[in-house]
Amino acid sequence: MTMAAKTADGRIRRSLRIVRTLTIVLAAVILVSLVVRYMLILDRMMIYFPQRVIEATPDSVGLEYEDVYLTASDGTRIHGWHIPGHSGVTLLWFHGNAGNISHRLDNILMLHQRLGVEVFIVDYRGYGLSEGKPSEKGIYMDAEAAFDYLASDLGLNVEHDVILLGRSLGAGVAVEMATRHRVRGVILESGFTSIREMADASGSPLPIPLVLTLFEARYDSISKMGRVESPVMILHGDRDDTVPYWMAEKLYGAAREPKTLYPIRGANHNDTVYVGGERYFEALEEFISP
Repeated sequence: MTMAAKTADGRIRRSLRIVRTLTIVLAAVILVSLVVRYMLILDRMMIYFPQRVIEATPDSVGLEYEDVYLTASDGTRIHGWHIPGHSGVTLLWFHGNAGNISHRLDNILMLHQRLGVEVFIVDYRGYGLSEGKPSEKGIYMDAEAAFDYLASDLGLNVEHDVILLGRSLGAGVAVEMATRHRVRGVILESGFTSIREMADASGSPLPIPLVLTLFEARYDSISKMGRVESPVMILHGDRDDTVPYWMAEKLYGAAREPKTLYPIRGANHNDTVYVGGERYFEALEEFISP
């Protein structure tokens, strides 16, 4: 073989190696993209249960309100309600994983009447009138947009005026926000410790590490609680068959002082406000008051 032929052969081999390398890289990128897409799809099938239709508005239960539209940092437009109060305290409300803000009207009315609080509640992306599709990262963007609205548009001092209220999935959102912002207080109701421990508590026959590879969401509140510098109140039904009560105890154990754990005797996951009765509101009022 001539020198020219050997040189040409070497160039061909190098070109083939480059093509093979690029093919492997491209295949890996496609595979990762498919896995991420699959995880997000599973999240939306197994974790998020949004409804688009707003079935009622605050004026239907006699509450004054304003429709608020915000834009998250990624450009997603989200919708919420601002309901004025007279107590000087604003609840920034993060709801659970199903329905939309209209399904919280009874609860909003009871808290507003009993405590006189101002309420700002937003629908996560994909819920109600909010654009987009839900994901953990996206929901945190929505929550940040809500913070910006309270601080910039309403001019509130969030450290003095704002209390976070997170129910169920929303407790995970509240914990994340409380690691980023110091607020007047953080109320976690019927919240879970993490997706990992929820999967474990579900009794899945599959190994938990394998289960977790199927989902993008983590909502790892238990690892974040120690970074929350604001006062914390944890309320939980002791007969909750969705999120076991021991998770409330574990979150409480991981939280800094000052902290309060309020068990709601006989309550399940979605009836805490009704089963708790007058003492439930007294406990909230005690925490919220200066």
